Amino acid sequence: MSEYLLEMQGIVKAFSGVKALDGIDLVVRAGECVGLCGENGAGKSTLMKVLSAVYPHGTWEGRILWDGEPLCARDIRETEAAGIVIIHQELMLVPHLSVAENIFLGNEITGPGGLLNYAAMYQRAAELMAELKMPEVNVALPVSQYGGGHQQLIEIAKALNKKARLLILDEPTSSLTKAETAILLDIILALKKKGVACVMISHKLDEIAAVCDTISVIRDGTHVATRPMGELSVDQIITLMVGREIKNLYPREEHAIGEVIFEARNITCHDIDNPARKKVDNISFQLRRGEILGVAGLVGAGRTELAMAIFGCYPGRYEATVLLDGRVLQIDSPQAAVQAGVCLVPEDRKRHGIVPLLGVGYNITLSVLQRFSKYGVIDPSAEMQTIEQMIQRMHIKTATPLLAIQGLSGGNQQKAVLAKMLLPQPRVLILDEPTRGVDVGAKYEIYKLMMALVKDGMSIIMISSELPEVLGVSDRVLVIGEGQLRGDFVNAGLTQETVMAAAIGKAEALAA
Repeated sequence: MSEYLLEMQGIVKAFSGVKALDGIDLVVRAGECVGLCGENGAGKSTLMKVLSAVYPHGTWEGRILWDGEPLCARDIRETEAAGIVIIHQELMLVPHLSVAENIFLGNEITGPGGLLNYAAMYQRAAELMAELKMPEVNVALPVSQYGGGHQQLIEIAKALNKKARLLILDEPTSSLTKAETAILLDIILALKKKGVACVMISHKLDEIAAVCDTISVIRDGTHVATRPMGELSVDQIITLMVGREIKNLYPREEHAIGEVIFEARNITCHDIDNPARKKVDNISFQLRRGEILGVAGLVGAGRTELAMAIFGCYPGRYEATVLLDGRVLQIDSPQAAVQAGVCLVPEDRKRHGIVPLLGVGYNITLSVLQRFSKYGVIDPSAEMQTIEQMIQRMHIKTATPLLAIQGLSGGNQQKAVLAKMLLPQPRVLILDEPTRGVDVGAKYEIYKLMMALVKDGMSIIMISSELPEVLGVSDRVLVIGEGQLRGDFVNAGLTQETVMAAAIGKAEALAA
C-alpha cells in the first residue's frame, strides 16, 4: 500500500497550445495539510481543477494515483465519490435555497416514495453547524441571509457532509474576518487529527504556516520546491514563489503632497432593507494632491458604502456632496464619476469589476470606448494597441487579449480592472480592497504602481481590511466605525492598536 493518499505525477495541462502546467508533481499523505503556493497565474487552481476533474481525465497529460490506484475521473461526481472535495474561491452555493438544502444539494436524504426527509437533513445540518462552531445558524433560512464568512463555513459543512478524505481549499479565508479565519484554521487542524488530508491554496502565508505540514511551490506552471514547513520561513516561501527576494513588502517612496483637491461632505447612506438605519452617517473628509488616504475599520463599518456613494453607485438612498478643485460635481452614476475624474476599483471584482465572458482586452477598454470611436464605429487597431500597452504595463498574464477574462487568475483579473480604471486618467482613484486574493508578488507590484501614481500627482483613497497594508502605504488614515468617522490620523508613528481602538470607539478622533 502506498504511503501517499494522493500522487500527482508529471501533470501537463495546456490551453490553446499554451502550457498552464508543465510536468507538476504533488504528493499528499492522509492527515497531512499541504500548502500550495505560487503567484497569481502560476497554475495552482488549474492543478486542483485537474485533480477534482473539473478538467476531466483525457484533457491533460500525466498520472493521478489515489490510494495507490490510478484515478481517471470524468467529472466531479466521480472525484467526490472517491472522497476528493474542492471548495472553490468563488462559492458554489444557491442563494435562495436554505442552508440545509445547500449542504445536501445532490446528496439529499429521502424517505418512502423518494420524498425529501427535511427533518433528517435539518438535524444533520444543525449538527454540522455546531461542529463548525456556528450553532446560531438557522439551517432552514436561505443562504442569502448570511454573509460571506458564514457562507464559506457552510461550504466547509457541505464538504464534510460528503465525507471528504481530501479537502481542497482555494483561498478559503479571502472573505473571512479574523474571528472566522481562526475558526476555519482550528477546523483544519481538527480534520487533520481525524485523518482528513488538505491541500490549501492561500496568499496569506501566516495562515499557511499555522496549519500546513508541507509547502509545495509552483512558478509559471512548473514545480519549484516541496519542503517541510518547519524548514522554511515566510520570507523564504516568498522568494521561492516570485523568484526574487522582496525585502520590503511596502515600498514607500518619498512623494510630494500638495493642496486639498477633493472633498466629500456629509456622506450618508441608508440601509437598503431598513432605511431608518444609516450604513454611513454624515461623514466628511478632504484629500490632497499626491496623497494616499487609507480607510480602515471593521467589517460592516460602512467603508465600501462610502466609496459607492462617492462613485454614484450606492444601490440604496444616499446623500453626498463631492467637490473637485472646489467645484461641486454632479455624480449620479459611475459614468458621471469617471467623466468627472473619479474612478473606483470595486471590492467585488467578480460582480462589479468585470464582464466574465468578455475578452481581457475588451474589459480593459470598457471605460474609454469613446476614445476609439468615430461616428459610432470602433477603430479595432487603435483599441488593440492600447490594450497591448496596458497588458504590458500591468504585467497581466494572459495567453491572448481575446481570452475571456473569467479564465484568468484572480490577481490578473484585478490587474485588468486596475488597468480599466487607469485608462481614463483619473484625478482621484478609489481602491476598495485592491489586494484581496492577490499574491505577494502582485501586491508588491500594486504598491509600486500606487507610489508611481501619487508621484505623478494622482490622489488615492485605499480601503483595506489589512491594517499592516493600510499603515504600510498610506500617508493618512481615516478610521470608520459603525458608519461614523472615528479617527483621522497622520500616518507618522501610527500603530495598529491606535487604529483598532478608534475603530471600536475607544479613542477620540484626531484631526489630521
